[in-house]
Amino acid sequence: MAKKITNLLIFLPLGIILIIFCVANRQIVTLAFNPFRPDDQVLSLSAPFFVFIFITLIIGMLVGSAATWLTQGKYRKRARTEAKEAVRWQTEADRHKTRAEEIAGQLPSR
Repeated sequence: MAKKITNLLIFLPLGIILIIFCVANRQIVTLAFNPFRPDDQVLSLSAPFFVFIFITLIIGMLVGSAATWLTQGKYRKRARTEAKEAVRWQTEADRHKTRAEEIAGQLPSR
C-alpha cells in the first residue's frame, strides 16, 4: 500500500510535468544530419521538439542499461559459479548423509 502511494506521489506529478512539456514544445523543428547542407531533405527529419527529447531520453536509458548490464557481468558469472558449487556441495552432503544412514542401519540394535 505504501509503495502504491509513493508511486502515485512520484509518477502523477512527473506525468503532469511531461504533459505540460509536450504541450509547450509542439513546434516543428528540423534535425539535420548533414552539417554542410542543413537544407538537404534526405538527411533531415522534421518532428515536434518533444519527440526528439523523448527519443534522446529513451536512447540514453537503453545505453545506460546496456552499460550497467555489461559492467555487472563479472558478478553474474561469479553467482553462476557459486550456484554450481553450492549444488555440488549439496550433492556431496546428501551422499554423505545417505552413507551415514546406511552405516547406522548396519550397527547392531541394543
